[in-house]
Amino acid sequence: MEENISLLEQIRSCFGCGKVDIRSYSPLTMAYIGDAIYDLVIRTVVVERGNRPANDLHRHTIQFVRAGTQAKMIDALGELLTEEETNIYHWGCNAKFHTKAKNASLKEYRKATGMEALMGYLYMTGHTERILELAREGIARIDMKL
Repeated sequence: MEENISLLEQIRSCFGCGKVDIRSYSPLTMAYIGDAIYDLVIRTVVVERGNRPANDLHRHTIQFVRAGTQAKMIDALGELLTEEETNIYHWGCNAKFHTKAKNASLKEYRKATGMEALMGYLYMTGHTERILELAREGIARIDMKL
């Protein structure tokens, strides 16, 4: 019987990537991968809810991945985060930005970046179940329907 191997492990194996010291990465690097992982989770759920034109899928998805929504989610998740997760979140919030938010306030953008850094950290450390738990609970707590 084949062992269930995570996507991260499969990517590392297929492309010859070694395991790295996650502490050597910047918060913006963690936010970069975290943005993609969170987006993948939301897109997957949206697609699983029904076959629709791509434009409809995109419009529904962006409601959940925009900085303002992510800022609300992370605020709602506050007391559920472990001390380590809270530290990772703050590490992401306090990153030195080289870009400007297009459709969000600076405060929302910082919070969203912190959330994305947390998602990236959880992904890169193999905690995908926690990513799903936080995404599901965050969406529920801000009363949005996927």
